[in-house]
Amino acid sequence: METNELASLFCLHSLDRIGTRTLWKIKSYFGSFQACFEASRQNLQASFLSEEIISRILTARASIDRQQMLQDFMQTGGRISCVEDEDYPSWLGTIHDPPYLLYYQGELACLNQLCIGIVGSRRASSYGRTQSRRFGRELAATGITVVSGMARGIDTEAHRGALEAGGKTAAVLGSGLDVIYPAENKALYQEIVAHGVVLTEFSPHTHPEPGNFPVRNRIISGLSRGILVVEAQQKSGALITVDFALEQGRDVFALPGPINIKTSVGSNHLIKQGACMVTEINDILSEYGLVQDNTAMMQQGDIFALNHAEKVVLNLLELDSQHFDELVGQSKLTIGELSTVLLQMELKGIVKALPGNYYVKI
Repeated sequence: METNELASLFCLHSLDRIGTRTLWKIKSYFGSFQACFEASRQNLQASFLSEEIISRILTARASIDRQQMLQDFMQTGGRISCVEDEDYPSWLGTIHDPPYLLYYQGELACLNQLCIGIVGSRRASSYGRTQSRRFGRELAATGITVVSGMARGIDTEAHRGALEAGGKTAAVLGSGLDVIYPAENKALYQEIVAHGVVLTEFSPHTHPEPGNFPVRNRIISGLSRGILVVEAQQKSGALITVDFALEQGRDVFALPGPINIKTSVGSNHLIKQGACMVTEINDILSEYGLVQDNTAMMQQGDIFALNHAEKVVLNLLELDSQHFDELVGQSKLTIGELSTVLLQMELKGIVKALPGNYYVKI
């Protein structure tokens, strides 16, 4: 897109009440964003635009240097891709009401390879976090781009798993590119930029309002060939993503979970309704005619030669975190033996110590 046109689009989109649908209408009515931005009050009033929006456009035109505004954004590392640009993700462009523009940092091209979305509960169980990380790692190791929303819980673990595999991952934000949410994921944000892409349809400085997340969920599913639900409550954002996926003709996969955990109710229900049940990566790969590379997909328990005691502890941590005292009782190891085993497994990156003397499988 030509610079003046892009600067006009960028400035218009920064104004309140001008979202994706209004941008489409502006382009259709005026022929270009530059023509809209430079139109007289009379021509603006003759259009479909409300008096409120017209006032904002006229104020912006008088007070904002749109070229400088765009330049300042680009100097932060931000980039823009519009629906008519060649680099716009091709799969996303096929959905109903695609975002007219995307703000991004990182490698947008990774979205043109096979993408699988991983979604689930922010309040994930240890089982859910472990499995999300596992599937993120294994999918990325095959060359698939893992797409998620960088939220707490399932999203965060999916991204981390993909990064651990040295693969590509994409985070779709429910805020502006310069507003990192949750704040504790700042380091993760930077890692994703370096090894994938962070993107959003929301203009800079947009805060993560609750209504933004259902809107961004259509992008997660729109970028993906399939959506894997790791954990989801009966009513959750993950299931909203599934609704979008079904509307868009995407595949839906679900991981079965323990029936006594609330965060498994939604995913288990999806399986009852016909979603493809997933217990291993081949359940997903087979849908796309792919073959698993067993050497790339080795589990941590295979990478390291585990002794008998380590295997016992690993089995006890398979479903959820365990307190040290519980592990002592169930493993039949002495306190000293178990302490040594857990330390060795931490050094190998197989387990992680949690506050309160709990341990969890990574």
